[in-house]
Amino acid sequence: MSRISLDRIVSIEAKKHELTEAMAAPSLAPDEFVRLSKEYAQIEPVANAAREVRRLRAELDVLLGMAADPTAEAELKEMAELEVEDIKRRLPEAERALAVKLLPRDAADERAAMLEVRAGTGGDEAALFAGDLLRMYQRYAEEQGWKVELISASASDVGGYKEAIASISGAGVFAKLKFESGVHRVQRVPATESGGRIHTSAATVAVLPEAEDVDAQIDDKDLRIDVYRSSGPGGQSVNTTDSAVRITHLPTGLVVIQQDEKSQHKNKAKALKVLRTRLFEMERERLANERAGARKSMVGSGDRSERIRTYNFPQGRVTDHRINLTLHKLDAILEGPGLGELVDALIAEDEAERLAGLEEA
Repeated sequence: MSRISLDRIVSIEAKKHELTEAMAAPSLAPDEFVRLSKEYAQIEPVANAAREVRRLRAELDVLLGMAADPTAEAELKEMAELEVEDIKRRLPEAERALAVKLLPRDAADERAAMLEVRAGTGGDEAALFAGDLLRMYQRYAEEQGWKVELISASASDVGGYKEAIASISGAGVFAKLKFESGVHRVQRVPATESGGRIHTSAATVAVLPEAEDVDAQIDDKDLRIDVYRSSGPGGQSVNTTDSAVRITHLPTGLVVIQQDEKSQHKNKAKALKVLRTRLFEMERERLANERAGARKSMVGSGDRSERIRTYNFPQGRVTDHRINLTLHKLDAILEGPGLGELVDALIAEDEAERLAGLEEA
């Protein structure tokens, strides 16, 4: 890992000091204070990491000088040499922590996310598994203190979901969930299987950063909005008014259907929220492809055609194929809290990959 220069460290700490003084100005406008506070919240952890690196380097220089001083007492030199070894162990960790904080950030990391779970191959069993995944993310979100709002859900006849879309809001939602996009495979004996044979089914997960109004401007003339009567499973009517909404974005052909609410106005608002998020993601992907060309991160590709994880019930294990990590704690992962270990491992791998990319550049 390339050594971070002292000038860079000093400039980071100076920026934090500059923001502290700016926020203390008596005539500061409220909007400006909010802007500076956000900037300060971003720089503070970086500045703290930079200060620790500078402190350890300074201590190391002093101790090395003591250890090399021919006039120093033997006992003092021995103590200095022991402390030198300790700091030499701690300094690389501190420098790596600073380097990680200096990595270019995904501008969407702090955003809320739209979670989409769909049953894949496997019929009823795939729908049941999709329901398991949705509950896993809901429980993980609760543990993180996030808010989950179910936008729409299409239940299957035997339980679970053919498709479910939820909005998850809170601090750093997209940063933690963005590596969940892909094909999730399950291997287990279905409850309806009398012969005890293991079946393999799949569900797809998509995690998209939620768009704000300024991100994806939608012109009314680009939309075709159809309203109709909501229907439930099997086609029976569940509403006597035309409250269901289907919005077609004509330039891209994207279609969003929303019928969970009894109010046409609420269905339209939710459908527009989903549409705006999908359009924002299309633009993000286009820009990412332009910047990165053919190169894509092993962890962060987000390719939903790729199998990313297998949940094996007979063996009680979960394997993430992108980082070759197997955890024998399937129950804890599906209950939500255990998912954190997988999320942290994926984030760490992504950081390592990007640090390696900086060294190669």
